[in-house]
Order: sequence, then C-alpha cells, then structure tokens
Amino acid sequence: MICGHGSRNKEAVNQFAKLSERLRPRFPDYPVDYGYLEFANPVISNGLDNLVAQGCTRILAVPGMLFAAGHAKNDIPSVLNAYQAKTPGVTIEYGRELGLDLKMIKAAGARVQEAVDAANAEYGDLPLTETMLMVVGRGASDPDANSNVNKLMRLLWEGMGFGWGEVCYSGVTFPLVEPGLEHAAKLGYKRIIVFPYFLFTGILVRRIYNFTDEVAARHPDMQFVKAGYLNDQDYVIETFEDRVQEILEGTNNMNCQLCKYRAQVLGFEKEVGLKQESHHHHVEGVETADCEYCVDNKCTNECLKHKPSTGHQHNHSHDHGHTHAHGDEHTHDHGHEHKHEHGHSHDDKAHDHHHHPYPHADHPHGPNSMYKKD
Repeated sequence: MICGHGSRNKEAVNQFAKLSERLRPRFPDYPVDYGYLEFANPVISNGLDNLVAQGCTRILAVPGMLFAAGHAKNDIPSVLNAYQAKTPGVTIEYGRELGLDLKMIKAAGARVQEAVDAANAEYGDLPLTETMLMVVGRGASDPDANSNVNKLMRLLWEGMGFGWGEVCYSGVTFPLVEPGLEHAAKLGYKRIIVFPYFLFTGILVRRIYNFTDEVAARHPDMQFVKAGYLNDQDYVIETFEDRVQEILEGTNNMNCQLCKYRAQVLGFEKEVGLKQESHHHHVEGVETADCEYCVDNKCTNECLKHKPSTGHQHNHSHDHGHTHAHGDEHTHDHGHEHKHEHGHSHDDKAHDHHHHPYPHADHPHGPNSMYKKD
C-alpha cells in the first residue's frame, strides 16, 4: 500500500499514480494499491479496501514522503491505525519514509546533472566551481526534517563539486525561496541551479519556479537554471522497493534521535507528549473543481495572484505541531501508540488547521512574510 499526500493539482496526482503503477511489476507476488490523505481520490482507505477485497490480511504500507515530518509520523499512521482497528483479521505494518538514502541522493544528483547539462547546452560550458546549487525543500514544522534538506544539499555540493551550496524552503519554515535566492545572488556566482527536492509537481513547485523567475528578472547578469523535481526517477522506484523489503525483514525502524515528538529538541520543547492524530479527515477525498488557470491540468500558479478562494489556493499550512510519547523501540509497526493531546479547530471552508504554532512563523524570512505584501 503506497500512501501519498494528495494534491489539488491533477498533474501531481497523476504522477503519483504513475509511480505506483511502476511499482507493481517490482512485486509480482503481491497486489499493489495506493491512496491519498487529502484532496484526491482514491483515499488511503479505498486502497486498503481493494487489498482486503483481494484476500489480503497482512498489508505493508509505505509512506510516499521524502522525509519524516507530520504527515509520515502523524497523519498516515493515524489513518492506518484507525482502519486496522475497524477491520478484524487485518494487520498493517508501516514502513519508513524515503529519507536520506544513497539511492535518493543519486536520484537527486541525476536531476541536478540534467539541469547542468541543459544550462551548458543553452549558455555554454561553465565550470561547476563557478556555479552555485540552491536546494529547495518543502519546509516542515519538524526541524529534523528541515535539517535533512541541508544534509542532502551538502552531499550534492561536495559530491558534484559546486562552487557553493545553500538551502531554502517553499513554506512553513525559513528562509523562503525569494529571500534565499536574493541572498544567493549576492554571492556573485555566474549560475545558480535551483533544485526543488520534491517528489512531484504542484502549486509549491510552480511557486518555486515563479519566485526563481522574479529574482532572475532582478539579476539579468546571472543565470538562474530551474532543475526538475524527482518524479519517478529510477532510483526513487528502487528506494520504494527497498522500504518494502525493510518491512519484510523487520528493519523498518524510523530514526528518532532528533525527533521533536520524542525528545526535547531546541526550540520545540513544549511539543513532547501530545496525542497522535490525523488532521486531514475533513478533506479526505475532497476534490475541487477544475482550476480556471491551469492549462492541460498543469498548474500555472496564476491562482496565487487572485483571491485565495480561487482555483486551488488554500489556507492549509501543513504546520503540524505534535509530539509523541513513544515506546523505547519506536519501530512504527503499528504495535505502539503515540500519545499526544491537543485542542484544534477547523475552518472547513478555508481548511485552516490550528495546531501548535511554529515558533518562528514571524521570522523576517519565514512563512508569514509571503503574505505581508498582499
């Protein structure tokens, strides 16, 4: 069972479905299905229903997530646990996120190299020592997940030999894309490769590319090159296959050393010991009407320039501030409970979740800065 986040963007949903289809031949002895947390169908429970209908009593569930933050640690396990509780005779075993894996680093390196090759073909050869790499992460309220983007960037920077490397984020944390690129422009490199470390397309990738265009327009003497996101790169497919094998071998332990849901991470000390819970139930399976600004189901990001209720713009920050009281092993095999309690409320029209606040939301280069000029 491949568990995805879901998107209001149909192209992103189609890409996830294609990846899931590519996994089927890798497991000829098992039926394979998929589902989403929100804003797309089928939902995760639909995929589980399909597997149960085929006679499955043991289900291996893998999160389609790059890093372990709120979705991988809270939302998907909560949905799976709820399904298992109401389905006697069915056991669901949960795998770990794709993570900082050698194969994922190779997949990222392949996408970056494609961008370098395309830039050399368009502008002429330029030594990598005169090129800067900017890796753009999703951004999460989990500092451990955010730090992994920095480690990935360093491995690409050092491994490929770029002149410099930095990190920025599409939302939730800081620095955001625009201030990150403006800072990068001051360093004086002739070319900046902007690499969105995302699995699939969508409004956030389009936002990254749009901010890249805006900053590039202010610095016409520099080359800003937009690299492609991961999608179903072959090494990504192989990593998913490895995650399933880990469940079968019983080695699917999530790294919790710096998990704010377990330990008192600097700046997030108040988030230890809250109840694990999904916050996507009210938008599970909810699909929106076709966006008038999308072209051939591809997001143009034009809806962001109009009122928030238009297209697939939504006020859903994905800032899940939860912490867990875990058992010592913390294997994420659904043989444990995550205990945390908190109050939250939902505005069903805006899909605005009220969670434990991100401590640096008002940072001058942080998430709220995107909306101050509106």
